[in-house]
Amino acid sequence: MNTTEHITNKGQGTTRIPNQLADEKSPYLQQHVYNPVYWYPWSKEAFEKAKKENKPIFLSIGYSTCHWCHVMAKESFEDEEVAAILNQSFISIKVDKEERPDIDTVYMNTCQAATGHGGWPLTILMTPEQKPFYAATYLPKETQNGILGLMDLLEQVAFKWNKDPSSILSTANQLADIMKREFEASSDSAPVTKDIVNLAVSQLQQSFDHDYGGFGNEPKFPTPHKLMFLLRYAQAEADEQALFMVENTLMHMYRGGIYDHVGYGFSRYSTDARWLVPHFEKMLYDNALLALTYTEAFQYTKKPLYRMAAEQIFEYIRREMTDKEGGFYCAQDADSEGVEGKYYVFTPEEITSILGNEDGSFFCEYFNITKEGNFEGASIPNLIKANEIKSDNERIIRLCSTVYNYRLNRSKLHKDDKILTSWNALMTTAYATAAKVFCNKAYLDIAEQAADFIDRRLTDKEGLLYARYREEHSAHFGTLDDYAFYCMSLLSLYEATFEIKYIKRAVSIAKHMIDLFWDNKYGGFFLNAVDAEQLIYRPKEVYDGAIPSGNAVAGYALKRLATITTDSKLMEYANKQLRFLAGQAKDYPESYSFSLIAFLQTLYPSKEIVCVTEEKEDLAELKEYMSLHFEPNTLVLVKTEKNAEEILEVASYVEDYRTINDKTTYYICENHNCIVPTNELPLKTTR
Repeated sequence: MNTTEHITNKGQGTTRIPNQLADEKSPYLQQHVYNPVYWYPWSKEAFEKAKKENKPIFLSIGYSTCHWCHVMAKESFEDEEVAAILNQSFISIKVDKEERPDIDTVYMNTCQAATGHGGWPLTILMTPEQKPFYAATYLPKETQNGILGLMDLLEQVAFKWNKDPSSILSTANQLADIMKREFEASSDSAPVTKDIVNLAVSQLQQSFDHDYGGFGNEPKFPTPHKLMFLLRYAQAEADEQALFMVENTLMHMYRGGIYDHVGYGFSRYSTDARWLVPHFEKMLYDNALLALTYTEAFQYTKKPLYRMAAEQIFEYIRREMTDKEGGFYCAQDADSEGVEGKYYVFTPEEITSILGNEDGSFFCEYFNITKEGNFEGASIPNLIKANEIKSDNERIIRLCSTVYNYRLNRSKLHKDDKILTSWNALMTTAYATAAKVFCNKAYLDIAEQAADFIDRRLTDKEGLLYARYREEHSAHFGTLDDYAFYCMSLLSLYEATFEIKYIKRAVSIAKHMIDLFWDNKYGGFFLNAVDAEQLIYRPKEVYDGAIPSGNAVAGYALKRLATITTDSKLMEYANKQLRFLAGQAKDYPESYSFSLIAFLQTLYPSKEIVCVTEEKEDLAELKEYMSLHFEPNTLVLVKTEKNAEEILEVASYVEDYRTINDKTTYYICENHNCIVPTNELPLKTTR
């Protein structure tokens, strides 16, 4: 640790001494630098100290925009009593789950297996050998309402560790063995069939909320990957019920308070069925996936609301979450000045003072801002009761802009400004897709700048990925998610640009992914690389959580990349991966929606279009086709005079493809049957 400064609080005379987190770049770890708890980052030094002093480890995992992480920090980690027992009897380690998803996954799986639930802050007690023996989430300082308090827990464990550690060590060894067997050595595989897809649709129909959209009971999460699957299923089967589930959900989410109608963008989840009261933090990955979903919904249905919602999300990301170098920040906090949601809520009097009586009354009526309020005496702006959505109305836009600017100065939000490869790749995919669908050059520029950022700042000399960048510092081995999501984003960029460099980079990333993460014994991809730090077991995530699983996206990207390049190695692994995913998903496929998206590429009719043209600029007809048609199973490759040699490096089969009649020519194959080359594409709307 280089930092040795002591900071004295003015007027108090107290000296704050930084702990071992002082040199860390994570905003979450920086929030705990001056705790009285003597925190270590996850490091060799911490574990060696625990072994030398024969102390158990107190592991706390969270992230900087987590409300309950803030609560536990204020109650316990800033408390001298708690710090005293932790510093005396434990070695305390802090981990940012977003920087180290491998560590978080291992111990979150442990918590869920031991307690039946999970979440953050994640609290783990473990041996110096990293074997857990106790797991929980948020704990109050003192025991209350039947919930064991942190002080009581620490005192009990410290006493038992010193007097009779054998039972603790036995529990730790047994639990570590169980977790290794359960989460590392999965060998199920199965054929990819429509039965899995149909079962998933049936399960989604059963859990669907017909009144307000979404799936399951509150708290309600957007889970956009479920909507992306259903939209593709609706397109493949002309299924109106599947489309209804998508549209009903998209409409109600946009109407609700989960959507920020003043500054745009979606919050993490809703605490109620109507999507009214959110957990106010905004995450990059949610907004990336939702922007992508609204974009695709517009492409399929042509309904203006979906385009407007997508464009508003992109404006929010551009305005508040984009780094000057082109990367995207992680998240914005739920809390403002220590109060959850304070930044987002208003009273009628406040709105009137900003806008005046006439505009203020109009604004309050439109967004349901009432004297009674809907959240702790104030109102979350929403459109749940609105007869008509007028958000593209010039008056609404003007008034929202005024309230937005006022809100910026009224209170501040913490922003986690670290840049993660995987989440950036998701947002790049969204911008690139929107650039294609909306024919928007500005979106394309943003997507290309983001990909360039990853190549410049999050890639080493061998072309391997880092996980995180902040303050001119790249760190941590890339995980499966980084490689799989980046590969998918490169494919999206190719469809938006037809620049062969993106296909070449995708092939390189895919091959690194296979070499680093593939399980040669059981199939599927591990989360952490073979040459990365190895934990008590090597996790392999398959089911989708808040974001699609890396395994699912890997299967999806490999199948598309193998088809477009006809690379035999990539096709071999794509087929192995799809069978592996089918084996995991076959019993409860609703939880594997992005795997289902990958399956649809195999189960339903496909189309490959090779466009041969003299000049790349002569692609107006193809771009119009790609913009108008929602055809997820269509793949396009463009051969021009300029890339004729380079394209053979990734797609040698197009060597003999030529223009016919000295005009742009399309070689089209559908369901493995090729038709006569043509100079025209069939342009028609998708519905």
